[in-house]
Amino acid sequence: MPTDEQLAVDLIGRVAHGRAATSMRALPFLAPARHIVADGRVLLRLHGGCGHHLARTGGVVAYGADNLGRARPGESLWSAQIVGHCTVVEPTPAQLGRFGPGPRLVDGEPFDPVHLAIEPRFATVHTTDGALERRFQHML
Repeated sequence: MPTDEQLAVDLIGRVAHGRAATSMRALPFLAPARHIVADGRVLLRLHGGCGHHLARTGGVVAYGADNLGRARPGESLWSAQIVGHCTVVEPTPAQLGRFGPGPRLVDGEPFDPVHLAIEPRFATVHTTDGALERRFQHML
């Protein structure tokens, strides 16, 4: 059976966007991000023009994603969150390709991509209808 961290990263990898949370000026702060999963880490692409990445770099960050607005009829809902140390990274050309094209503008400014990596140290996963539990039941 996978660890909570592995399961959370697997679920996060199923969607393209999530939310990064940290504190900024001693207040909680949440920002949307594009992400990919690579080598067990979650790589984020944020707009550098807002400076939000500065509050995350070198610190502990929470990152969450879900299928709450995307689940098909009959599909169970899930929400996953990882918490870990965040660093600035330079993605490989292959990883950049997986991110796909960025937006042209963010808040009226030209998009300036910044890439961060989160190494998961703690995770939580919430599901409806016991779907994930049934998926891994045969492994017990």
